[in-house]
Amino acid sequence: MEIKGIAAVVTGGASGLGGATAARLAKAGAKVTLFDLNAELGRKTAAEVGGHFVSVNVCDEAAVEAGLAEAEAKHGVARILVNCAGIAPPGKVVGRDGKALPLGDFSKIVNINLIGTFNVLSKFAARLHAAELVGEERGVIINTASVAAFEGQIGQPAYAASKAGVVGMTLPVARELARYGIRVMTIAPGIFYTPMMESLPKEAQESLGKQVPFPSRLGQPAEYAQLVESIVGNPMLNGETIRLDGAIRMGAK
Repeated sequence: MEIKGIAAVVTGGASGLGGATAARLAKAGAKVTLFDLNAELGRKTAAEVGGHFVSVNVCDEAAVEAGLAEAEAKHGVARILVNCAGIAPPGKVVGRDGKALPLGDFSKIVNINLIGTFNVLSKFAARLHAAELVGEERGVIINTASVAAFEGQIGQPAYAASKAGVVGMTLPVARELARYGIRVMTIAPGIFYTPMMESLPKEAQESLGKQVPFPSRLGQPAEYAQLVESIVGNPMLNGETIRLDGAIRMGAK
């Protein structure tokens, strides 16, 4: 699908992987709407890329419906969706105090990362499925998982489960939406330089980067965005999860 002139929605678009993706799509000529809860940063990023910002909680059905309606009123029916919204707080099953991980903590991560992803993609697809074809397809949905879906570490039971869920639903959703000409893909990044990583000391960032076989450094959000652009442009990419990780395989901790 040609990106120029196409409307796109990016969740978690205020910064990190989402911010870089919004910038890349806008540079390629897309009319981009950013969904995020950080209104100040979201408006700033939208202004920088020439896009539109909407404050949206991806777990809220009404908010997502309203956000998609506003995006459509601004730019027309969106044909590209990139789901980047997510959180990754650590939490062991049994903490140092001997107490179990509160169920609410586990549920919050799964709710945002997995259920939030499905909430947005399902409502996006419902709006898109009856739109006119552009060439041989109507659009593409790109979700974000993590290598933790395959090699979750100690302290990541909720995060790994949520991202494994995103990987798990990729093929069945792609199979279902194929009849409408809507592709569904997932990217599973390794260790990337995101706002969460920025909070770590420089030494810790460098140490993590050295764990990557090649290139031995943290991934850059622009490299994630580059893959998004490639997926949009290649119609045979469908129903698959692509690891973007420099060949890293995570250890237990």
